[in-house]
Order: sequence, then structure tokens, then C-alpha cells
Amino acid sequence: MFDSSPLARQRLAAEPVIWMTTVTPEGQPQSSPVWFLVDGGDVIVYSAHSARLRNIAANPRVALNLDGNGHGGDIVTFEGSAHVAVDEPPAAANPRYVAKYGSLMERNGWTPEEFSALYPVAIRVRFDRGRAW
Repeated sequence: MFDSSPLARQRLAAEPVIWMTTVTPEGQPQSSPVWFLVDGGDVIVYSAHSARLRNIAANPRVALNLDGNGHGGDIVTFEGSAHVAVDEPPAAANPRYVAKYGSLMERNGWTPEEFSALYPVAIRVRFDRGRAW
């Protein structure tokens, strides 16, 4: 990962949701909240077969943003390149992902295996730029 600030590192470790913005082939930004896992210098997101995948295929540049503190502070944004990570295990076979999101999966009525069936595609995002304030 690029040399991120202590605020950015702390927020990435603690937050359950990050907003991922992709761009349609026509140039329209599309933002969606996603669950994510920091993996070295990358972020892993599991996705359904959706417009997000078509957008990344057409333009791999993405933005990732964490919610602020509600008062205009603790803003963290990242930019990077995304690709479908065919070598990643499914979410159910990723112990760190299950440890982070297992209780949220259960709250939504899913086992890790059911979540993996709903969101079978791993996306890996490599950060090239980040800002925090």
C-alpha cells in the first residue's frame, strides 16, 4: 500500500463498509457500499455479477471512500486500479474475511457459504493514492 496516514490505516482496519465508485462505459460514476478486507497493499471486495464488474472491465480506475464522522472530519479517500482476482478463494474460504463479517452475514441470514454464492467474484483493488483529513 502507498504510505497512508495513521488515520487512514486505523479507519481501514476498523470500518465495516467502504464506498466503491466505478465508472460506466458512458462515463457515469456509480458508487456502492461494499464490505472489504485490507490485504497487504490491496483491498479485496466480493461482488455479485453486477454492473460493477462490467464497469471495471471497461475502466479499472476506481475510488474508495470511508464515511466521515458526520461533522466534516475523518475523511479518507483512495484511488486505484481494480481487477477480478480469479486466484482469490471464495469469501467462505477466506478466514480473515469471515472473521470480520461472519456476524454481519449471520445477521442477514446467510452462512459464509451462502454469502459466497451471492457474491462469488473477488475484486482486488491496488491503491495508488490516498488522502485523509
